[in-house]
Amino acid sequence: MLMSLNSFVALRVQCRVAEDNTMSHIESERDGAVQRIAINRPDKKNALTADMYDALSTALEQAEADDGVRVILLHAKGAAFTAGNDLEDFLKKPWKEQAIPPAVRFIHAVARARKPIVAAVQGLAVGVGTTILLHCDLVYAAEDAKLVMPFINLGIVPEAASTVLLPLAIGRQRAAELFMLGAPLSARRAFEMGLVNAVVAPEALLATAAAAAQQLAEKPAGALRACKALMTRAQQSEVERAMREEVMVISERLESAETKEALSAFLEKRKPDFSRFQ
Repeated sequence: MLMSLNSFVALRVQCRVAEDNTMSHIESERDGAVQRIAINRPDKKNALTADMYDALSTALEQAEADDGVRVILLHAKGAAFTAGNDLEDFLKKPWKEQAIPPAVRFIHAVARARKPIVAAVQGLAVGVGTTILLHCDLVYAAEDAKLVMPFINLGIVPEAASTVLLPLAIGRQRAAELFMLGAPLSARRAFEMGLVNAVVAPEALLATAAAAAQQLAEKPAGALRACKALMTRAQQSEVERAMREEVMVISERLESAETKEALSAFLEKRKPDFSRFQ
């Protein structure tokens, strides 16, 4: 059977960003009206480097600017969503030397997106891998997903306005448990708290999230954007304030003795000792 003309010309454009003349770990693929953005560094549990943050931001910004894109699907390849920051890469490119750190650019790209974002989360979702979900419109988690926010363990504070959004979503005490104790959160518990829309088998995760993204893509795009804007408008100024203040505090904390001890312990593969710091 001959392929129909519509199928033949259907938009499915794949774009891979070059990184130091090698293939990037971020893949951005157009599937009809859905832009699928994937983290693809499975050998490092999808730990994010500065270059990966920039590639993610570029893909999101391009999707926002493309009138043909109605929905963004954020997912990852391999066993983990993301292990968070690649600390070795981070130490080579400290925030103090950058006007807008790549991680901050990425957070802003997600938090300020006008189009719906659907996320598919499997395995580890560490740090920004969890906080960024608070800005996504639909979140689907695999049964093996584990959300962890170990910011305090590194001597810093949470980001992505999570210090505002998470207490609003689940209550201050439960947010304190996740932030201050760094307690891991299972997919099932995240569902019970209202942080994810559904928990599915790992092999069904991407198909489930893609189906939801396609459903959204078939709806009136203008109405979807207007609905998203109305739902987020009441807390928009507070989110922007929180993101600014969190970045300021993180920048200060990165120079602290506590953070230096945490990073040294990581590199030396030992347990950090914070007992001598007040």
